[in-house]
Amino acid sequence: MLVDVPHYCNTSWIRAVGPNLTEDELLNLTVPRGASGAYEQCSMYSPVDRDLDSIVAYGLNATQKCSNGWVYPSTQTPSLLTEFDLVCDKKDLNDISQAIYMLGLLLGAMIFGPLSDRIGRRPVILISMLIQGLFGVGIAFVPHFYVYMAFRCVVGASMSGITMTILALAMEWVGVSYRPHAVLVSHCCFAIGQMILAGLSYGIRNWRLLQIAGSVPIFALFFYFWVLPESARWLMTKGRVEEAKKILQKAASMNKRTIPPGLLEQPEVQTKPGSTMDLFRKKHLCKVTLIMLCAWFANSLAYYGISLNVTNFGLDIYLTQLAFGAVEIPARASCILLLQWFGRKKCQGFLLLLSGLVCLIITGIPEDLPVVITVLAIIGKFATSASFSTSYVYTAELFPTVVRQTGVGLCSMSARVAGIIAPLIRLLARYHHSVPMAIFGSVPVLAGLLCFLLHETRGMDLVDDTSAALEQTHYFSHLSGMAFSPCHKNTVKKKKKKRILKRLVKKYNEVLGGAATGMCTDSRIFPVC
Repeated sequence: MLVDVPHYCNTSWIRAVGPNLTEDELLNLTVPRGASGAYEQCSMYSPVDRDLDSIVAYGLNATQKCSNGWVYPSTQTPSLLTEFDLVCDKKDLNDISQAIYMLGLLLGAMIFGPLSDRIGRRPVILISMLIQGLFGVGIAFVPHFYVYMAFRCVVGASMSGITMTILALAMEWVGVSYRPHAVLVSHCCFAIGQMILAGLSYGIRNWRLLQIAGSVPIFALFFYFWVLPESARWLMTKGRVEEAKKILQKAASMNKRTIPPGLLEQPEVQTKPGSTMDLFRKKHLCKVTLIMLCAWFANSLAYYGISLNVTNFGLDIYLTQLAFGAVEIPARASCILLLQWFGRKKCQGFLLLLSGLVCLIITGIPEDLPVVITVLAIIGKFATSASFSTSYVYTAELFPTVVRQTGVGLCSMSARVAGIIAPLIRLLARYHHSVPMAIFGSVPVLAGLLCFLLHETRGMDLVDDTSAALEQTHYFSHLSGMAFSPCHKNTVKKKKKKRILKRLVKKYNEVLGGAATGMCTDSRIFPVC
């Protein structure tokens, strides 16, 4: 984000006739004042071919837009705003650049999601890291703002490839009970990075040096080339059974476990390859896809709507950014308990509702109460952060392995579309300051209500193909009808009913999972499953 700084037109032309003028005298003679008495920031008196005495005696009347750049009296080091003059007519380029970055995230979801399902999780992560490092450092040397936006677009695409693919890899390696932990720990790392960035921004005011400081550390992670494993589950779905066995044996060895001789010799499961069209061709997946597209869109709209408004809350931008990063850690961490206690569906729905309601409340708070607005914004950031973590876990569990990365990528595309729109929605504040927040709040409320139409996935093993996903959906519909019908309520006590339901679900998972699922979550290989 760019912080607005005081500026006025460069009127150094008057130095030719008045070289000894002070800054105050120069401004008073060459820059008009507005209705509030402050100097205009985007207009100046037109230059004239007269001597200084004549100008002082009669003044100047004709005005024009700044024609020779701007002066920033309060800045000591160059910032992105001052170096590229992102003020006045070019002020909107700030929000447009944010939209371009989100476009990169969208393109990354379109490219790296299907690519990861095709060539594997490991190569996509490594390629994305290399692209992010090279173009991230390259941004520090761009000569023009449009080149800056193009490089940011590429960095956004690589960021999308890293985050989505790491999610899929983590979800496919860990056991059922620790699935949320893997995702939420990585999200807490994002929050820590945001806090570190706030500190770096405060200490390094030169934007080029700040860009280098924030981009170079990724090169330290290239030891992943030797240690990052491929997803055994993905290898199984591609028929590369021997490679999967070697990776599982290595995992068991690292965890000091011994694999029983017959475990890896179970019959191979032939999984039908999935495609993007399966997400819409099959009715049960179409419902899941459309609802999760809405949820991700709404979540991203609220998340970036709050985050991008950090400069408008009236408090110090660095402290506010630090608070935004700090609140994400308990938000992400609390999801581990919330997802286990209340399930994925309830958490997703209620968190979206909360984030939307907070944004709507902010629209009614007067602008002269910045502390109240900031506190509400932090609550909204908590809700949207927790909701985002829930979305990653819930979405990965709803889609089967053969289309999981494609499904997550499609949902991520929806979120990136919202990310592109969010900075542009902020431009509507010129008509009324409450319009953007009203939009940021109403959409999550609607999406939160839609989430209650989905089925619960807590405690369920990941399914590998689309037919198994259909069976899982039908099975939950059957259980819901059996467990909560009026007739059943009259014959079975509530606690006993829940125990029966849990046993049925557990048994169904064991039958549904098969060999491919069991190998990746077997306690004889991994110490925690």
